[in-house]
Amino acid sequence: MKEINILVLDDEKVFRKEIKEFLDGEGFSVLTAERPSEAFSILSENHIDILILDLRLPEMDGLQVLTKVKEEYPDIEVIMITGHGDMDAVINAMRMGAIEFFPKPFRLLDMRAAIQRTKRYIALNEQLKEINQTYSLVSKDLIESIGTEIIGNSFGIRQVVDLMGKVAKTDNTSVLITGESGTGKELVARGIHYLSSRKKSYFYAVNCSAIPDTLFESEFFGHKKGAFTGANEDKAGWFEVANGGTLFLDEVVEMQPAMQSKLLRVLEDRKIRRIGSSVDIPVDVRIIAATNQDINKLIEDGKFRGDLYYRLNSFQIHIPPLRERKEDIPILFDYYVKHISTRMGKKINQVDPFIVKAMMSYNFPGNIREMRNMVERAIILSEGGRLTMKNFSGLIAPADSTPTTGVIGEEIFDLDLIEKIVIMKALERTGYKKTKAAQLLNITRQALDRRLEKYDINL
Repeated sequence: MKEINILVLDDEKVFRKEIKEFLDGEGFSVLTAERPSEAFSILSENHIDILILDLRLPEMDGLQVLTKVKEEYPDIEVIMITGHGDMDAVINAMRMGAIEFFPKPFRLLDMRAAIQRTKRYIALNEQLKEINQTYSLVSKDLIESIGTEIIGNSFGIRQVVDLMGKVAKTDNTSVLITGESGTGKELVARGIHYLSSRKKSYFYAVNCSAIPDTLFESEFFGHKKGAFTGANEDKAGWFEVANGGTLFLDEVVEMQPAMQSKLLRVLEDRKIRRIGSSVDIPVDVRIIAATNQDINKLIEDGKFRGDLYYRLNSFQIHIPPLRERKEDIPILFDYYVKHISTRMGKKINQVDPFIVKAMMSYNFPGNIREMRNMVERAIILSEGGRLTMKNFSGLIAPADSTPTTGVIGEEIFDLDLIEKIVIMKALERTGYKKTKAAQLLNITRQALDRRLEKYDINL
């Protein structure tokens, strides 16, 4: 990571000098300022990563400085220090974005530990920004190319998108996509194709489990007229059809051992021969394979060739199941409600807020495909432009799904129940992001956590 630049703003010379000498000795680049005006002059001319800020200052207090810094330099992390035990100021500072708070006097070793934590936080933020940038670019390209995007905002799905963008830049690298049924393996394969230099050529998807063994070789490699009974004309196989593009082999582990051997030979030689022909045909195809099975176990059991696995697995992308990225559920639900209702021409004006909560508690064994089908069925069953829990037969209604009117408290006089409903609404409004929900509720993240525990709300 790059060098960390620190600015110390404190009107007490002794503290400024002591902190600077200590942090200089720790290898940090440290500047100091006595007054806010001096500090903002330094900020305008230097890149600063961490601001160590005293609460009591001339010209303006530390909270005002913090507000201005977060407005003008939002990437700067702020560590507050004070010699006054003002807990309200501490709470306000943390709400406004301060990352640490130290009362004077403090141990310099504790300050160093705080800076090291902040340094790691900055590094993670930089990585996240890089992933976000890649994710945005990839999603934009996918929308323009195939009219859809990989839906989700979780770290797991962002990693998938990041890997898609990286492997798409290569031309011939074989890719193995793993993940449970319904996670979107073909969508990821199509995304890689349309992000690559092969996007103007054909993407051909094959379900290996749906092809009879007797037709496998003919489908893969094609045949000449008269090669066998019923071969009434020349036929190009999948490799020829996808030449210059991408061949997607879904459930590749379903291939019989004999076909596995022939596929391996094609991957090594980059040539195919039609049944009944003596002429080799060169092919230029990227192979993307996928499976929802434990391929290593199949290799151990002798059901799949290890050498073919290593050839296919030049680059692997694993798609996590929906139950491991539940923060994507509200986003996916909202997307499918809008997308499917528009396609059906059936307007949905109102959605029961407890549906998403019930989904957050559901395991989704069928993953995204199951959610899509669930939403489609519910929209078909819906009446009056409203989606309710009764439209989702597979979901269990949450215990707190008491019907209410539009105004909280109009029909409910149980304060705990009202608070729980308000918290759920805040979570739903913010996509189940606890920090944002706490800000919306005007409480601290810690206070929200206490209330989630109190009301047994599991996220």
